[in-house]
Amino acid sequence: MSNLPKIPIGQWVDQTVSYLNSSFGYIFEWIAFMISTFVDFFVFVTSSVPALIFILLLAALTYVLSQKAGLTFLTLFGLLLIWNIGYWEQTLNTLALVLTSVIISIIVGIPLGIVASQSDGFSKFITPILDFMQTMPAFVYLIPSIIFFGIGVVPGIIASVIFAMPPTIRLTNLGIRQVPEYLIEAADAFGSTTKQKLLKVQLPLAASTIMAGINQCIMLALSMVVIASLVGAPGLGVDVYRAVTRIEVGKGFEAGLSIVILAIILDRLTQNLNFGIKRNAKNLPFKR
Repeated sequence: MSNLPKIPIGQWVDQTVSYLNSSFGYIFEWIAFMISTFVDFFVFVTSSVPALIFILLLAALTYVLSQKAGLTFLTLFGLLLIWNIGYWEQTLNTLALVLTSVIISIIVGIPLGIVASQSDGFSKFITPILDFMQTMPAFVYLIPSIIFFGIGVVPGIIASVIFAMPPTIRLTNLGIRQVPEYLIEAADAFGSTTKQKLLKVQLPLAASTIMAGINQCIMLALSMVVIASLVGAPGLGVDVYRAVTRIEVGKGFEAGLSIVILAIILDRLTQNLNFGIKRNAKNLPFKR
């Protein structure tokens, strides 16, 4: 076995990355500009509102969406705690990074999941790609991202999108495929077109499963916060990484606690949206 020639996989990858960077560099520059502009705008808008007012608005939004006093109190107390210990600005930067990653994942992932649900061939084609995206160590994504987009928030977001998008695609595909066959037959009996079946039957009934995929996408994007800080992405990950390098246990715990609070709030909000969608789905036509 030692006499066999080595397959130059690494060399092929380097050549591919160099070719893409030299041939399509202007596209990567445009993508980087659009992403960084969106993140900067989001941070500017949220930072323009006084912290206490913003916290009260988020607590009110939480109550409107969930109708739960406990979750509203958790949101209010958690955000006040983050503000009190001095990590409010970093939390806004982290929130901007996470939401940008999730929005991109939704825009790209849900259409791919819909296509996969309508085509067995495409589903078989994309499944190993999704396996690769989820199992490849996230640090590896940072290397080509730095080459294409440079140091800063953009490579961190790109790596987060690659790592967090698969659940959105998988659960969109799964949710549509799990729609009961008798509902599809009823829609066919009423003369529905493929588009009408998709928009009026399959997507509404699969919405709760799709929301579960978005929930997982948010959690995975949050897990990339610290890794993204290694390439210059702002936010709470910078404080965690700095605490690790300086062995500052207290500061590391504070920054980590802020990430946990933000993760719990986003997780509970998306879960309550999911429950609301399930209740609304009971009123759809073609239900037995």
